[in-house]
Amino acid sequence: MKGLFVLILSVLLMSANAQKALSVEEAVSIALKNNYGILVARTEVEIAKISNSAGNAGMLPSFNLNGTGIYEVNRIEQELPNGSQNTYPSLSTSTIAAGAELSWTLFNGGKMFITKDKLTELQNLSEIELYKKTLQTQYEVTAAYYDIVKQKQQLASLQEVLSYNEERVRITEAGFAAGTLARPDLLQAEIDRNVTLENIVAQQFIIGTAKKYLLLLLGSCDFTDFDVVESISSDYFPDNTKLAAQLDTANTGNLSFRSQMEIARLSIEENKRAMFPEIRLTAGYYLSQYNNSDGNVLRNYSLGPLAGASLKIPIFNGGTVRRQKAISELEFETACYQLESYKKQVNTELQNALSNFENQKQLIEIEKENNILAKENIEISIQRLAQGETTSLEVHLAQESFMQSCTRLINFLYNLKLAETQLKQLVSEM
Repeated sequence: MKGLFVLILSVLLMSANAQKALSVEEAVSIALKNNYGILVARTEVEIAKISNSAGNAGMLPSFNLNGTGIYEVNRIEQELPNGSQNTYPSLSTSTIAAGAELSWTLFNGGKMFITKDKLTELQNLSEIELYKKTLQTQYEVTAAYYDIVKQKQQLASLQEVLSYNEERVRITEAGFAAGTLARPDLLQAEIDRNVTLENIVAQQFIIGTAKKYLLLLLGSCDFTDFDVVESISSDYFPDNTKLAAQLDTANTGNLSFRSQMEIARLSIEENKRAMFPEIRLTAGYYLSQYNNSDGNVLRNYSLGPLAGASLKIPIFNGGTVRRQKAISELEFETACYQLESYKKQVNTELQNALSNFENQKQLIEIEKENNILAKENIEISIQRLAQGETTSLEVHLAQESFMQSCTRLINFLYNLKLAETQLKQLVSEM
């Protein structure tokens, strides 16, 4: 068993020396570059930017070059009013037409300008969603990173307990050999040591799984081992008043719902303007040539400009505009409800996160003192065992108490870091 203990420690030391250190800032930076969710959100922003143009809003003219060419061969029989008849057994006809045409909507009740504002707001919404995804990714990466730190601290606690196990086995072996301790004391000490070794092996697997999950968030399939910081520290001191003020102006959820409200409002205006007259300008330069192999007109050629305007006044279209306007008004009303609901929800989340942050700080202070007491207790129990003043059971209980205290302290520190990260995410401070 001593050989196995030495082997495990050697593997741990070799792994620590081979691992590359990675800070939480580096992890977040890598994720923001490679995370697929963020890459998709960035693509959506680019699509919104491309769509946000004057041409897409209908503010610019369209210009086209048109051309046609037709050749026909037909048998023609004609009977004229004066009684004469004409027969063309194989009349060939060729037609060529070409032109440059411009079409431009000059007025449609200002709908084109509202559409342009709507496209701008849609772009703004896509950028908010990208930032929202960025903050969420930062939170997930930070939580995953410090989960590894937590699991490594748990492993360090197990290794410390294992050192007490080894000392306890050594003492019970000597006591059993001297006849001062019973064999069950030695057996229990060896059982506890083996259980701790098993927990160490299991904890290493947990750490490996946690690292793979972090790599997944980073958008990496490279499972080369890496190391993280050794401790979970927090020097964050939240200002409740400042956070409450920032929540309304910086929270991405609030900003997103406000943007959706504005889009719905612009949709209402768009539908209103669809009831206005539309004036369209048409201009062009046209060429046409018509050739016959026989007949009264052998060739007809025309070339010249053309300009005109059209007026369209909507009178009735089956109630389509009215329905669209009613739907957009309901969508605006829905967006208002969603915003108010979300504001209450996120305010509750902020208050819960603040309470959780303060709660974890208090628990940490209590457990730090408790951990010192548990450590002192196990050391005294080991000394008492060496002097033959206690039983192996008392040492076992002291060992369990120390391990439980370490686990609680590590979890409280991790929960404090999560509460801090959540507070920053809520007010977009990450």
